[in-house]
Amino acid sequence: MAAEEGGKSFARRDRLLEIEAKARNWWEDKQVFRAQSRAEPPGPGEKFFGNFPFPYMNGILHLGHAFSLSKLEFAAAYHRLRGANVLLPFAFHCTGMPIKASADKLTREIQQFGEPPVFPKKVEKGNEEVEVEAEDVNAGAPPAKRKGKKSKAALKSSGEVYQWEIMRSFGLSDSDISKFQDPYKWLTYFPPLAVEDLKAFGLGCDWRRSFITTDMNPFFDAFVRWQVRKLKSMGKIVKDLRYTIYSPMDGQPCADHDRSSGEGVQPQEYTVIKMELMAPFPSKLGVLEGRKVFLAAATLRPETMYGQTNAWVLPDGKYGAYEINETDVFILSQRAARNLAYQKYSRVPEKPTCLVELTGYDLIGLPLKSPLAVNQIIYALPMLTVLTDKGTGIVTSVPTDSPDDYMALHDLKSKPAFRAKYGVKDEWVLPFEIIPIIDIPGYGNKAAEKVCADLKIKSQNEKEKLAEAKKLTYLKGFNEGTLIVGEFKGRKVQEVKPLIRSKLIEAGEAISYSEPEKRVQSRSGDECVVALTDQWYITYGETEWKKLAEECLSGMSLYSDETQHGFEHTLSWLNQWACSRSFGLGTRIPWDEEFLVESLSDSTIYMAYYTIAHFLHNGDMYGSSKSAIKPEQMTDEVWDFIFCDGPYPKSSDISSSILSEMKQEFEYWYPFDLRVSGKDLIQNHLTFCIYNHTAIMSKKHWPRGFRCNGHLLLNARKMAKSTGNFRTIRQAIEEFSADATRFSLADAGDGIDDANFAFNTANAAILRLTKEISWMEEVLGTDSSLRPGPPTTYADRVFANEINIAVNRTEQNYSNCMFREALKTGFYDLQAARDEYQFSCGAGGMNRDLLWHFTDVQTRLITPICPHYGEYVWRELLKKDGFVVNAGWPLADAPDLTLQSANKYLQDSIISMRKLLQKQVSSSKKGKKGTPVTALTEDNNLTGLIYVNEHFDGWKAECLKILQINFNRDSRTFSSDKVIQEALQKSSIGQSKDFRQIQKLCMPFMKFKKDEAIAIGAQALDLKLPFGEIEVLKENLDLIKRQLGLQEVEILSATNPDALSKAGSLVKLLEQNPPAPGSPTAIFLTCRTAHLS
Repeated sequence: MAAEEGGKSFARRDRLLEIEAKARNWWEDKQVFRAQSRAEPPGPGEKFFGNFPFPYMNGILHLGHAFSLSKLEFAAAYHRLRGANVLLPFAFHCTGMPIKASADKLTREIQQFGEPPVFPKKVEKGNEEVEVEAEDVNAGAPPAKRKGKKSKAALKSSGEVYQWEIMRSFGLSDSDISKFQDPYKWLTYFPPLAVEDLKAFGLGCDWRRSFITTDMNPFFDAFVRWQVRKLKSMGKIVKDLRYTIYSPMDGQPCADHDRSSGEGVQPQEYTVIKMELMAPFPSKLGVLEGRKVFLAAATLRPETMYGQTNAWVLPDGKYGAYEINETDVFILSQRAARNLAYQKYSRVPEKPTCLVELTGYDLIGLPLKSPLAVNQIIYALPMLTVLTDKGTGIVTSVPTDSPDDYMALHDLKSKPAFRAKYGVKDEWVLPFEIIPIIDIPGYGNKAAEKVCADLKIKSQNEKEKLAEAKKLTYLKGFNEGTLIVGEFKGRKVQEVKPLIRSKLIEAGEAISYSEPEKRVQSRSGDECVVALTDQWYITYGETEWKKLAEECLSGMSLYSDETQHGFEHTLSWLNQWACSRSFGLGTRIPWDEEFLVESLSDSTIYMAYYTIAHFLHNGDMYGSSKSAIKPEQMTDEVWDFIFCDGPYPKSSDISSSILSEMKQEFEYWYPFDLRVSGKDLIQNHLTFCIYNHTAIMSKKHWPRGFRCNGHLLLNARKMAKSTGNFRTIRQAIEEFSADATRFSLADAGDGIDDANFAFNTANAAILRLTKEISWMEEVLGTDSSLRPGPPTTYADRVFANEINIAVNRTEQNYSNCMFREALKTGFYDLQAARDEYQFSCGAGGMNRDLLWHFTDVQTRLITPICPHYGEYVWRELLKKDGFVVNAGWPLADAPDLTLQSANKYLQDSIISMRKLLQKQVSSSKKGKKGTPVTALTEDNNLTGLIYVNEHFDGWKAECLKILQINFNRDSRTFSSDKVIQEALQKSSIGQSKDFRQIQKLCMPFMKFKKDEAIAIGAQALDLKLPFGEIEVLKENLDLIKRQLGLQEVEILSATNPDALSKAGSLVKLLEQNPPAPGSPTAIFLTCRTAHLS
């Protein structure tokens, strides 16, 4: 839905777009966002350096980018507004696989489908799919905005998202798309577009410092070479043989940002038990005679192999007999064989050779000799829940400790028909009893049997109960169990597991095997494996280095407990990281130029590069323009001097003045104060950033803060191009304007959970902003209608106080990066206060000075979120000099919370009185005596008698005194109910003969006041409110009259007998609803009746 107001008029949106163009021109003319260091080192809060992970340039920036970036932009704009010297730079990541993979995909599509490609299509009709004539993608680009509903027979591509179609969605012609087979074309096309979009977004960026990565930028290339050389010289980059996620198609490791799915997935290590097939072989396996054939069973618990009773296979599963070496053959799934082939377990390296294709039915009944098994021979048996996409598809059975194994074996033993169905002979099953191997506290030495009995599990099909049984016993057995068999008898399970695993591998009875924890797909489109590769690694996780990383983390602002826990968890498991690649774009490893530095390893300390980039690039992001410095002059000694307090580089031919300026620039801005990112980067990039800073830079330059957020939903649905629920930044700006987009991004959410960009909010923002401009034009333009002189009325004081509250709370919210809350306190709440003030003033009108103060304050408070709007109001309506973006945070007095409470009391009392009036009118309609009140109400001839009791008395006062004595002001907690009850019994209330009746009233009253005190503090227990109720109500008689439609109002004390007599016969209403502090009672009379009273 596009921005609309009153049908299909876009006038309001278009006005915002015009305002935004004006504001950008003003900023550009004066270079408002250009960051200049100062001679003196900055004091606390005097500078702000914030940055954002540079986005990959394999497409156009979208709202997901804008959401994370907005958090940085709002923070930087807040600090700029309050007077800090702000640096917000922006660069573009081109390293690694994303661009190269996309370029190669275009080449493959041309080879397969022609140029331009003609892709096959399918029509989906119900549950059927039928081929239709291929569609020529050259028939014209899709419209910018699609309208109308999809037909039931929806046209769709045949299963694959084609790169050519993605490129066309960017508005590229077919003739242009073909050029993107060259990966470097992407580097020259997309970054300039991103700059245009971000300028339109209003990003307060110093664009002089922008750059791209890879060796296309010789300056950044030199920077990365220096960084990795420095790490290697410190022993933090080593060559090693390790398991890593690997793309067979790309022929190299596949790190997180090289993946289209499976980010964060790590290798899972198993022990493969070699269960030897005993002769004679069945005919299906006759070709394997003379070879050693093993069913290869993957297990995470090799120490339980003493308790094997059988092996499990999936009857319908697909298996194969794969050649491991000259003598050994493994029977396992094709997926596992593929992984093993990349771990040096295939006769032909990286190419699994299948000698015989098999199904699980072919394996049932095979006699096996398994390591450590008490039984000399066990058999392969059917199990219907075996997974062939996890492990090897062959599973060892240990029914004494595995509830699943126990119930599956139980079913086979107890159900002859089940055995017959799969051709299982009795002698393969019935003789095998469970074998106690581990003693577990609380479960004994037959844990699976006990837990299945406890949970009353009757069948292997009770999945939820079996999952619960495993949860109860699995980790407990590992952490607390004691082995009761074998050479390690009497020792703890977790202690002997690695010992038993090592002995099995050393004896040739098992091998080490790894596979991805979950499915991983590379950006080239293939399913990844785990490979044993000899390559360069960064030694994350090394003990001393990890301590430094933890020290750095402990001193950082992270803004949420979830983020803190995410970093702590990552530091607990992060280990060596493969930092070299042979395929993609990037910087060559200086000492081994066959390899490139991978994309998550060239992006860990580049924030430092921003501080001097403008010296090197001279405004050209590619580093190709002429500057006073040449790339080859940026030697390791120069980088060390600038960033690492190294000695002056005497051999450098860069002028000493420029070297000193660059060093001063770095020292001024570093460390960075805030880095904003999606939470998915905690597990890699952000933690790498901490590690690398602690290794390369001095402690004074370690990062100060990370703020992480969740992903962005659009209209509460996942953002995806395939569904059309997607917006680029440019599309959002064209549809809603930049400020309405920013407004909706601020409103989307502040936490680490996923946030929601709602189109309704963006449309409402268009309306709110333009209406506010119109209101200011109208009210400020008719200045003579405003009340002159200083603010003096109660309404003035309340409104001025609400402005002070907004200034203070909004500053706190911006400072804590709580931008949704800042929008609430700095705009929504302030608007509500203005509207209330306007009504409260009545005929007397609003105070001129106060209203001008309000517009000034509101404009400043909303400026970090809606800067174009703020700049327009500042210049064109308020006629102020300079720029609102750096105008200074508004001054404010300390909030008067008592006055705020008094006003809340007033407003709540009016609402309560209105309900009482409606109730009294309704009751009078049903009455038979006297004149109906309703008839008089229409003529505004009612008088309101408002009775106030400013002090709690009687049993209520006694209850409050007891609660005061038993309340801890610091912790906001009470003594136990028993203590309070005893105090009540000892009080004058407890001594009363009516105690039982009064107690029934005391208990709910005390509970209410306890809850209130816990929520707001000790003042909830005071015997009177912190302000005079009668005074507040008397000062606002005119407002009460107007709000309730009354001709006269009297404020009376409920403790004054003369005042009570004025109620006449309606005094019974006071008895039914007696006034109490904070809760006045109103009675409504006709003016004639009131006069007679």
